[in-house]
Amino acid sequence: MADKKLSLNTLKPAAARKNRKRVGRGLGSGKGRYSGRGIKGQKARSGSNKMRPGFEGGQMPIYMRLGKQRGPYSADAMPMGPHRTKVQAINVRDLERFDGEVTPDTLKEAGLIRNTRVDVKILGQGELTKKLTVSAHLFSATAREKIEKAGGTITWIRGEPAPRPPKRRERKAAPPPEEPEEQTAEAEEVEEPPTDEPPPEGEDET
Repeated sequence: MADKKLSLNTLKPAAARKNRKRVGRGLGSGKGRYSGRGIKGQKARSGSNKMRPGFEGGQMPIYMRLGKQRGPYSADAMPMGPHRTKVQAINVRDLERFDGEVTPDTLKEAGLIRNTRVDVKILGQGELTKKLTVSAHLFSATAREKIEKAGGTITWIRGEPAPRPPKRRERKAAPPPEEPEEQTAEAEEVEEPPTDEPPPEGEDET
């Protein structure tokens, strides 16, 4: 079969096209009458596609009816649970290729991070022998120690974070028990009251 010449009347898409679904065009179309929405109810009305996932019309949703498992869930339990933070981790061994100043922009140019919109955290795995000025959002204690040990300095992009207070209050030690005061010998001596007992037999009263 000879190839037809390309012209306006022979143009067609490379892949077959599918016509869109036309609802409400009579019973013979298969999508007439209720247009595939069923009979009445909130989901048959307009705007029903704007309900959030898990919404059950106002009744207690299933994720609140079920019991909860134990585990960290609060915001101070990061980075676990739904409050997980997201950072791009860079080890100090990866900084050995740089000279002078290291910033998120230089890390992106070197292909170590994807973008500069996510925070960068410097971790302490590996060794560092060069004197560098490293700027990042977060530093681990080991990374900070190794950078400063090599003669370099660190710069917090948003300022050094304040140390977190302890979660539990330290219990105060109980005061030592007081030693009882020594009683004087005079206080221990108690005068015995006189008794009116008869004298023993064999002794004459004078």
